[in-house]
Order: sequence, then C-alpha cells, then structure tokens
Amino acid sequence: MTITVTVVVGNPKPQSRTRTVAETLVAKLLEPGSYDLDVIDLADHTAEIFAWPSEQMAALNARVASSDLAVFASPTYKATYTGLLKAFLDRYPANGLAGVTAIPVLTGADLTHSMGPTVNLAPLLVELGAIVPGRGFYFVAGQMDHLDEIVGAAAEEYAANLARLASVAAVTQGVSA
Repeated sequence: MTITVTVVVGNPKPQSRTRTVAETLVAKLLEPGSYDLDVIDLADHTAEIFAWPSEQMAALNARVASSDLAVFASPTYKATYTGLLKAFLDRYPANGLAGVTAIPVLTGADLTHSMGPTVNLAPLLVELGAIVPGRGFYFVAGQMDHLDEIVGAAAEEYAANLARLASVAAVTQGVSA
C-alpha cells in the first residue's frame, strides 16, 4: 500500500533548511517506497498566495486535502508560523483537512519558542479537521549537523503514536471515516 504525503513549507526562502527538516522527518517516519511525496514550497507561489480566487492555489489546497499525511513546516516568526503558511491555511473551510493526518513543524534559532508548533500551529490544523498525532516538532536550526539524530527521535515518537491510534481504530465499532 502506498500513501500520499505532502510537505507544505511556509518559509519565504525557497529550498530552505525548514524544508530539509520536514522532508527528513517524512523519510525517517515512513518506509522507503511506501509513499508518494509531494512538496509544496510556498515561496514558489508568492505571486498567487494572496490572489482571491486563484485556481493555482485552489489546486494546491486540494492536493494537500487529499493527502493521507501532511507535514506543515515553517520557521518561527514572531513566536508563531509565517504569514505565508497562515495565508495558505486560511483558504480552507472548516474541516477542510478532515481525514488528513498532520504534523506541525517549526524551526527556530533557539528553544525559546519550542512550544510553538504544539501551542500555535497544531490547534489551527485540528480546527481545520486534521488529525495531529502528538505534540508538534520544533527543530533548532543551528543543529543541522545533528539533523538525522534529532529528526529520527521525533519520527520514532510519531510512529509510536500512530501505531497506538491504529490499534484503537482496529477495534472501533462500525465507525467509518
């Protein structure tokens, strides 16, 4: 079985370290060959992000909403995520991400805002109907030389949470998605 995974990167700088962290998380979490990866680097769409309506942005939103797993990644700006990511998420109606498992990821200069992905981004994703399998992931950008180790530990935690959810889902009584 192959799942669809989308990484949405809200860094205004294309090909950012934030993107690298998010893609590494997916690679550490999932078995190779078990997923199709789609990366939406919002820095590549700044000309359209605030255009209403926008067929291009609607298509991007639809791709994310049809994902099995979505990683939403942003650098920390003013103790929260970027306006670029917020503008993208604002395009969803209530429950627009229903059925999507979502992992919030923030990067930052130090641990000052380490609760940001859990306190600020995760509630927005839940409000949009996504399933968030644990606390958000915060990565200190100065630790890129330890990327595999730090992201690997986070991936193990998410994998354990998802396994527990799967075991509960396996015994639910006739409740379907």
